Parts: sequence; structure tokens; C-alpha cells
Amino acid sequence: MTDYFYLIPIALGLGVTALAAFMWSLKNGQYDDLDGAAERILHEDSDAPIRKKSHTP
Repeated sequence: MTDYFYLIPIALGLGVTALAAFMWSLKNGQYDDLDGAAERILHEDSDAPIRKKSHTP
């Protein structure tokens, strides 16, 4: 029973810490453009394969 006196505050502290980290990431714009990176990969112009010079005559 005395273990609950330690576990409950630890669990509440971890929950508050996780909530604070999530709110911080929302405030700093981490979730503003979720589809942009996925679309940028598909439409990038510089994704052509690298051509190596061949030394055959």
C-alpha cells in the first residue's frame, strides 16, 4: 500500500511532463505541415540517378 504513495506522484509527474512536451511542440510549429515533407520527396527535381563517367572506349 505504501508503494502507491510513490508510484502515483511519479505517474502524475511523467504525465505532466509528457503533456508539457507535447504542448511545447505544438507551440513551436512541429505539426504545422504534416504532408509537406511527403509531397516534397515525390516532386523533387534533383532525384535523378547519379551518372558515372565510363572509361570504356
